[in-house]
Amino acid sequence: MQVIIRTGMTGAIFCFMLPAVSANTFHYETNTGFYSEFNPFEQADSLYRLYSINAPEVDYFRIIRMAVWSEENKKYDKALIYYSKALEIDPADPFLRKQIDELTRKSERKRKTFFFPWIDFEKSSALILVLVIVIIYSALSMIILLVIILFHRNLMEREARKRQDLKERYQALLMDFLFEEEETTEVPEKINAIAANRFNRVILMEEMRDLTVNLSGDAADKMRDLYYKLNLNADSKAKTMSRKWHIKIKGFRELAFMNVKDANEEIFRCLDSRNDIMRMEAQLALVRLNDDDRFSFLDHLQRPFTKWEQLNVHEMIVGHNLEVPDFDRWLVSGNKTVVIFALKMIRVFKQKRSWEKITEQLDCDDPEIRKTAITVLGELRIRRSVSNLKKHYKYEVYENQLEILIALGKIADESVLGFLVKVIDKEDDVQLQIEAAKALRDMGKNGENALQKLMVSDYKNYKIIIKHVLDKRI
Repeated sequence: MQVIIRTGMTGAIFCFMLPAVSANTFHYETNTGFYSEFNPFEQADSLYRLYSINAPEVDYFRIIRMAVWSEENKKYDKALIYYSKALEIDPADPFLRKQIDELTRKSERKRKTFFFPWIDFEKSSALILVLVIVIIYSALSMIILLVIILFHRNLMEREARKRQDLKERYQALLMDFLFEEEETTEVPEKINAIAANRFNRVILMEEMRDLTVNLSGDAADKMRDLYYKLNLNADSKAKTMSRKWHIKIKGFRELAFMNVKDANEEIFRCLDSRNDIMRMEAQLALVRLNDDDRFSFLDHLQRPFTKWEQLNVHEMIVGHNLEVPDFDRWLVSGNKTVVIFALKMIRVFKQKRSWEKITEQLDCDDPEIRKTAITVLGELRIRRSVSNLKKHYKYEVYENQLEILIALGKIADESVLGFLVKVIDKEDDVQLQIEAAKALRDMGKNGENALQKLMVSDYKNYKIIIKHVLDKRI
């Protein structure tokens, strides 16, 4: 049986054969160039109505119709199910296989775009929509960020103005308090009234600390009395108990400037802190607070005493004109860095009386300590250490051998002339020979005579080295 259906104004003709035996053998054909203008949903609906009249028991076209409807509504997974069912009824239909392959690709692309699963990115309108959403989101984010920045900036400006105003008021009141002839409670009461909240008290403490740096004698004592009257010592002590390291440091500094020893135990505990800054501030605070033994913290150091910490301690000794202790006390410390620091301080403060304990460090197991001790002996020109330096030369590492020769040149003891000539003669290393020759040169006329005798040697390297050393232009 042949059925012809005419649809639309274009005259598109849809032809298909419907065998009477079975619906499974149904096929359709289209004229070239017209099928693309045909609505597949209307096609399936028309065929379904026609076919249901001739074979109402067959469900094929109803499935096709549901598949087309699902595809139009972008429900690709459901469309695949319907097309698969239709393919079970008619496995030979190439149209069904083509649709299933295309829907499988669309379904995969949809899963990949899980952020926007409802958008078909194959269409330019969908891409434009996404770009518009991104632009709107970016613009809103910038506006919100700008509002936050302006608000924060306004707060900072207000805080800066308030801080400056408080500083000026505190400075005037503190000056009045320091220079008033008779002590009264009027100024402390005014200051206490202003310092009514935490922020105001912090500014007050900063001003008092900055002012105390330049005070001494009665003025410093008067400022310390005011510090206690305003109960600021309790604030400083509370800061030392804080879990935040930068707040603890502020507490250490305030107590050190005001010479308050109530929290010394907590400061000692921080000597072994992993935080380098906290450890250094604890050391500096104890130097100021521990009047009986300012450098006793060196007895308790377990962690390395860094060069920066050493420099700060030295600066505090010099800057505050503190009494210099006998640093040879720490030459027996178990902390290597403390021993090296003690040796350096002995050299800086010219503590020659400690030469015997310094010489004992030449037998230390650590080559860095030995090198520092050799340097100190040379800088202090300890003649009594010459024999020990000569004795240790043979057994020292290369760098320490160089340091011994340099030290002997600084000491300039003529008893080592023969030893230095022997070094030039026996050593194969040029640098050791040069340092020995320099040491001979620095011993004056006798040393230069010894070098001149070596000049006549047949060993050519002697002449090169000695000419280099005796050249006044170098």
